[in-house]
Amino acid sequence: MNLKRITPFLWFNDNAEEAVNFYVSIFNNSKIGNISRQGKASSEATKMAEGKIMVMGFELDGQSFMALNGGPMFQFTHAISFVVNCETQEEIDHYWNKLSEGGTIEQCGWLKDKFGLSWQIVPTILGELMGKANPEKANKVMQVVMQCIKFNIEDLKKAAS
Repeated sequence: MNLKRITPFLWFNDNAEEAVNFYVSIFNNSKIGNISRQGKASSEATKMAEGKIMVMGFELDGQSFMALNGGPMFQFTHAISFVVNCETQEEIDHYWNKLSEGGTIEQCGWLKDKFGLSWQIVPTILGELMGKANPEKANKVMQVVMQCIKFNIEDLKKAAS
């Protein structure tokens, strides 16, 4: 696995392996990398089962990540989210449907997956529609954005025309 300079590090209670397997199953060009397991001496100090995964390296669409089974002290918040840029409606539908399964859907293309991690499923055309449009058309696009749950590219294009 090619380690990047900056790697997001995700803290899970005790289900890092389940989460990593879930994410890797959704994104192309993804894989599990190095896995560190709890040793006997460490397991007595941390009260984790010997052999349980402590840290996992993985890639999602070529982006490096790390996952830790760190315990319940910290939870994910909206302060950090991952943006998935999508070229087509089919991509939006795929990532939205897979990542929201067992989680919660939110406004403006946001969702929380079943592990509590926030994602934004965004059409790449959104920036173009907002940036190149005159202020009136950009405002119409923004009205569609604020009213939507999952993005619909055709609705955004209609608002910009």
